Amino acid sequence: MFINGPFISPSGPSRVRTSRSAEEGTSARPSGRMVPIACRPSPPARAGVVLCAVLLAALPGTLLGEAPRTVERSVEAVTDHTAASELQGVVRSADDGVPLSAALIRVEGSDRHALSDASGRFQLSALPVGEYILQVERIGYRPASLEVSVGPGEPLTTVEVRLEPDPLVLPGLVVSITGELRSRWETASSVSRLGGEEIRSVNPSHPAELLNRVPGVWVSPTSTEGHMTAIRQPITTKPVYLFLEDGVPTRSPGFFNHNALYEVNVPQADRIEVIRGPGTSLYGSDAIGGVIDVGTRPTSTDPEIEATVEGNSLGFRRVLASASGTRGSDGLRFDLNLTEGDDWRDASGYDRQSATLRWDRALGSGMGLRTTATWSSVNQQDPSVISRDDLTGNPSVNYHPITFRSVDALRVASRFERRTAASALEVTPFIRWNTLDLMPSWMLNFDPVIYRTGHSSTGLMVRYHRDLGELGGPARITVGADMDRSPGSREEDRIVVTREGPFITAWERGERIYDYEAVFLGVSPYAQLSLNPVEPLHVTAGLRFDRVGFDYTSSLPALAEGPHRRPEATRIRYSNLGPSLGAALALRPEVNLFSSFRDSFRSPSEGQLFRQGAAESTVTLEPVRSRSLEGGIRGELSGTLGYELSFFRLDIRDDILSFIRPEDGLRESLNAGRTRHRGVEAGISAAFPGGIRADATLTRASHRYLEWRPRPDQDFGGNLMEQAPRDLASARFRTPLPGLPRGHLELEWVRMGEFWMDPANENRYEGHTLWNLRAEAPLAAGMSLQARVLNLMDEAYAERAGFNPFRGEELSPGKPRAVFVGLRYRWAQ
Repeated sequence: MFINGPFISPSGPSRVRTSRSAEEGTSARPSGRMVPIACRPSPPARAGVVLCAVLLAALPGTLLGEAPRTVERSVEAVTDHTAASELQGVVRSADDGVPLSAALIRVEGSDRHALSDASGRFQLSALPVGEYILQVERIGYRPASLEVSVGPGEPLTTVEVRLEPDPLVLPGLVVSITGELRSRWETASSVSRLGGEEIRSVNPSHPAELLNRVPGVWVSPTSTEGHMTAIRQPITTKPVYLFLEDGVPTRSPGFFNHNALYEVNVPQADRIEVIRGPGTSLYGSDAIGGVIDVGTRPTSTDPEIEATVEGNSLGFRRVLASASGTRGSDGLRFDLNLTEGDDWRDASGYDRQSATLRWDRALGSGMGLRTTATWSSVNQQDPSVISRDDLTGNPSVNYHPITFRSVDALRVASRFERRTAASALEVTPFIRWNTLDLMPSWMLNFDPVIYRTGHSSTGLMVRYHRDLGELGGPARITVGADMDRSPGSREEDRIVVTREGPFITAWERGERIYDYEAVFLGVSPYAQLSLNPVEPLHVTAGLRFDRVGFDYTSSLPALAEGPHRRPEATRIRYSNLGPSLGAALALRPEVNLFSSFRDSFRSPSEGQLFRQGAAESTVTLEPVRSRSLEGGIRGELSGTLGYELSFFRLDIRDDILSFIRPEDGLRESLNAGRTRHRGVEAGISAAFPGGIRADATLTRASHRYLEWRPRPDQDFGGNLMEQAPRDLASARFRTPLPGLPRGHLELEWVRMGEFWMDPANENRYEGHTLWNLRAEAPLAAGMSLQARVLNLMDEAYAERAGFNPFRGEELSPGKPRAVFVGLRYRWAQ
C-alpha cells in the first residue's frame, strides 16, 4: 500500500452527534503518555538483555495477566465553567467492531489531535468547556465527523467512533515535521510516512525494502545489515543524513555512521517518516540530504501478544516477538528481534539481537511520560566487492573471508510532556552508548587496519509550543534547544595481511596508528513560527543557531608525514545560523501548493577530522553548508487518486569528499568546492473497486560538481558525481486474495538507473530492474501466513558499483532470488 507518498484529502464525511457519557470513571489510557526509567548504559555487549529483564521484573504486577483496571477518579464534578476536561474514546470498524489503531482524531479549527493505539483507544486532555467537532480519519475507512459537547461539571467525556470500511478513501496523512502531528496539507516540505500496517505487511528483512517505496529515496544494502543512502544526494556514506528514533538522534552528530539503521529495530517500528532535503529549524547538523525518523510502537490499552517466525531459501532466520498491556496509568511494550543467518555469500554469516522496552505513564492534567530503552547487537562478516566477471559468473565469492564487524548500541530517552489547551512543553533527557569493532573490507586492498570506535552521550532536548492567538489568523510559536555532550574514542592498528591472488586469507596485528579521544559538544537553540494569515495559507518561518565542536587529545605523538598522519591536540568549534521559510497554499480543498527555503550545515565528523590519513591537514576542514529551494503540488482527484510532485535544487559548498590519490591509491578527505543537486520527485496512488491498489514513484535528478580541483592538474568541475543514479522508480499493484477478505497479493517493480562510477565520468554502471512478490493470507483466528519472493527474476545486479584506478570495477553483488515464508500470530484481549 502506498501510504508514504501521495494522499487524498477526506471528503464527504458522515456526521454524528455524540452526547457526554454519564458513566463517570470510564477510562482509556491515553496514547503517547510515558513513564521514566532510571537507566545507565554499561559496557557489556548483552547489557540490553539485562536491562530489559530488570525493568520487567520491576513492574508492579503482571500487565498481561489481567485486563486493565479502571482508573479511579474523583467523583467530585468540575464546577468551574472554565475548567478543562478530558475526552476519551475508542475507534472501531463499523462492520465487525474490530478496534482500529492509527486513526487520527483532530479537533477541527485547532492543532489538537490524538492517534488511536493498538486497542483503538485515544484521549484528548485539557479541553476547555465548549462545543467541538472531531474529525476522525484512517486509511481504508470513510472519514467521520462528530460533534462533541464538553460541559461544566463533566470531568470526563467518552465517545465511541465507528468508521465504515471504504478502500476507495485515502485520507490525508499526518507527519511530525514540526514536532507535533500535522496534516500534510499544512506542511511546506516533501515529507513521507510509512505507517505501522505497511511496515508489518512488508515485513522487511532490510530497511531498503521499506524506504525504497518513498519518492526520492534509495537505500542500498552494503551487507546483511549495513546500508548506503541516497536522498537528494548520490548513494553515499557521507554524514549528510540525520537518523532519529522517536525524534531523538540515534547517534551524536560528531560520530556519524552511515549504517545507523542497523542500530534501530526497523521491522517492529510504529512508523517511519522521511523528510527529503535539509531539515527544518528543528533539526541541526547532519540534516542536509534528509531526515529519517523511526517511531517505536506505543503501548496498548488491552493486553496483546504478537509473534512472527520466518526464514528464507538463503539461510535467513528471524523471530519477532512483542507483548504489551496496561495496568492503571502504566502501559508497557516489549519488542524482541532475534535474527541470524549464513547469508548467501561465502563467509558472510551474521546474527542480530534487538530489544525495545517502552513504558508509557499518564500523569493526569495533560501530563505524561514516555520512556524508551533500545538495545541492539549486530555481529557479521562483511563480504568484499568483486569483479565484473564474478558478478555474472560467481557472485557468491568473497575475496576477504577474514573480515568482521561487531556493533553494540544502547539508548534510553525519557520525554516529559505537559499539554494545555494553548501550549505544550516537552523535556527529553537521553543517554547513548555505542561501540564498533571492525576490520573494514573496503580498506584491505589499500590500507589494511583493524579498529575500535565508540562514544557515549548525555543530552537534553527541550521544546515549547504556544498558541499566540490571532496574528492576522491563528499563530503558533515553537522554541527549544538541543544539548549534547558525547565523549568518544578510536583505537586503530595496522594489520599485515596474507594474499593469495585476489583473496586475503589471514592477518596479523601490527603497530598502533591511532589512539585518541574526542569529546563532542553541541548547543543549539531554535525558534519557529507558524501562521495562517488567511484560511488557505499556512506559513512557517524558523531560525536555528548551532554551536558545536570537539576537544581532541591523542595518546600517540603527532605525525606530519606518511600514510597515517596524526594532528596535534586541538580544540575545534563551529557556528552556524540557519534560517528556514515555507508556505503551503490550498488552491482548492483537494489541491495544495507548497514551497520552502532551508539553510543547513554539517560539521565534519570525528573520523574526517582526526583520522588524518595521508592528507596534509584535516583539522582545517570547513563545515558543509547547503541551501535548498523546493516547490511542489499535491492533491487528489475524485477521492480515489492521489498525487504529489516536488521540484528541488540543493546547492552545497565545502562538500567533504573522498579523493583516491593516483600515485598510491590512498584516500584523502577534502572540501570539494561546490556541488549542485536538482531534480523532480513524483508519486501517485490509485484505489479501485474491490480493494485493488496501485502506487508508483519516479525520481529524476542531476548531481553535479560545480567546482572541484583535488589536484592542480585535475578538474572535475562540470562532471556528474559518481554513484548518482539519474533515475529511480518503483511501482506496486496490490489486490485482495479471492475468498480471503484480509489476504492480499502485491507485485512490485523497482528500477535503478545508470550512473557514473568515477568522478572523471569514464566508467558507467548500467543500472538494474527487480521484481518482488508479496502475499499474506489468514489461516485461523489471529494466525496468518506471509510469503514473499525478492528478486523474482533472479537478476544479476550490483547494490553498489565503483571504479578504482588501480583495481578497475568494484561491484557489490545483490542477492539472488530469495523465497521467504513466515507465520504471524496475534492475540488481543
